[in-house]
Amino acid sequence: MILIFLGPPGAGKGTQAKRIASTRGIPQLSTGDMLRAAVANQTEIGKKAKAVMDAGQLVSDDIVAGIVAERIEQPDCEQGFMLDGFPRTLVQAEMLDTILDNHDLKLDVVLEMRVDDGELINRLNNRIRETKEAGGEVRSDDNEETFRKRLDVYNAETAPLIPFYAEKGLLKVVDGMGSIDKVAGEIDAILDGVQKG
Repeated sequence: MILIFLGPPGAGKGTQAKRIASTRGIPQLSTGDMLRAAVANQTEIGKKAKAVMDAGQLVSDDIVAGIVAERIEQPDCEQGFMLDGFPRTLVQAEMLDTILDNHDLKLDVVLEMRVDDGELINRLNNRIRETKEAGGEVRSDDNEETFRKRLDVYNAETAPLIPFYAEKGLLKVVDGMGSIDKVAGEIDAILDGVQKG
């Protein structure tokens, strides 16, 4: 099974992806993790990415797509995989279509974790408060201003993927406002339906 997680920052995608990885035995491919691994393993594309990152620039779509293409050829992806953080834009979505076609693979489902922006900000502020009360260190980027900027970027660049995948009949919406277990149950029901499909 090949699936994509969509949803704004803080929607709980990472939590659910980790759970699916352990219950269904398919790897969660996070763009950041894949980039770091490619650089560490000094693959051809990893060397290109390192040069760009060392220059303080953003890694291009071509490099990210190359890293995804390289990663899905690993043995642990034979039963499928989840993409987390890719595609982020319509250009990347089209690149993914090409990568999958080249590997004779097809996307099974796109899960959109739908959440209310205001509620996400409440969750963030609660998390910051709880961390401080517990005497923990709050990450420097864990603040409302930075979070709102990330939300704006998501709405401008990634949200257009929602109608793109809806038109292809691949989009399934999950109510991300419920408890972790309730959201997990909803996701499992969708994935079971897709597998039987």
